[in-house]
Amino acid sequence: MAGIYIHIPFCKQACSYCDFYFVTQKKLVEPFTKSLIQEIRSFRDSEFSVEPVETIYIGGGTPSQLSVDHLRKIFQALNETFRLDAGEVTMEMNPDDVTPEYLRSLLELGVNRASMGIQSFDENLLKFMHRAHSSREALQALEHLHTAGFPTFTADLIYGNPGQTTEMLEEDISRLLDFDPPHISAYSLTVEPKTRLGKQVELGRIDPPDDDKVSQHFDLLTDKLQANRISRYEVSNYSKPGKEAIHNSSYWKHENYLGLGPAAHSFWWSGNKARRWENKPDIKSYLDKESVSAKEKSELLDLGTLAEERLMLGLRTKWGVARKELAERYGYVLNRQQEEWLAYQKEKGMLMPDEDVLRLTPEGFKIADLLTVDLLSKG
Repeated sequence: MAGIYIHIPFCKQACSYCDFYFVTQKKLVEPFTKSLIQEIRSFRDSEFSVEPVETIYIGGGTPSQLSVDHLRKIFQALNETFRLDAGEVTMEMNPDDVTPEYLRSLLELGVNRASMGIQSFDENLLKFMHRAHSSREALQALEHLHTAGFPTFTADLIYGNPGQTTEMLEEDISRLLDFDPPHISAYSLTVEPKTRLGKQVELGRIDPPDDDKVSQHFDLLTDKLQANRISRYEVSNYSKPGKEAIHNSSYWKHENYLGLGPAAHSFWWSGNKARRWENKPDIKSYLDKESVSAKEKSELLDLGTLAEERLMLGLRTKWGVARKELAERYGYVLNRQQEEWLAYQKEKGMLMPDEDVLRLTPEGFKIADLLTVDLLSKG
């Protein structure tokens, strides 16, 4: 099994842009932990506990809202249930939660990769995003990672914010580079309908992100990070050589993974088809043990659907998708209309001039999803 994803649904407050499932009732942490451990143990002696687990990713929500004691119990259950051989164990955390002592305890539990939710060092942007931390806390948290001796880490940035100039973004990048990050995830601000930001845009109080500005920010990130040997390997992810996220890469490559916790997704191959299922995004149902059987309500995906999904995910990465893989794994061969479209996009500089592998150029990355939808529409 490529990996296990654990969704910890607790946050201090709602960030303006976030549409991930979360709750703010800290009193539910203890019963949630018990339900999570029960879900983990429900996989004992099953097909899911046979394959060695290569990665673990603890996301959310805000996993750093959990105490070391809660996390220790979760890791103990994982060790008792699965064949853990995880070279990468990532945990998301917010700057306002971490101390050197907390980080050292995480290392003792086996967490060896921190994912720090910085987003920006600009106080006004942090307030706009409704983040719980300050610029000072962000800088301090990155210092704590070095003090605690974390082997590797990644930090998040968000660009394309209203009022965010290229100079402001450049300042954010420069401050982050001071800490020599092995990996950076940088996301263009996305307006989701049911978020605080979505409602403000709908009411006309805030203008949606400007495409030209987003493109400028995209280029600035690429150039500035490339100059520091941090290269884009996926539309929103940059790393030093050999520091790419192993767990996230397994999603893009269609490898088996198991999701635990409310709102967590799972993906599992069964012969030449694959199943996907999702735990209900509802803490009450989860505590009532309703979603533990979610794997029984899985969606069966045929090879045609999987091939299109593989193209959608793979074209967002520097590796692209090999024609041989499409043919042998999915029985998918591009038709004449698609081949003509590919030739046209190569002339425009959107696709690399490679006959064996479909890969986008840096310019193509800017509109990766649009290009993929266009390609699939001709299938």
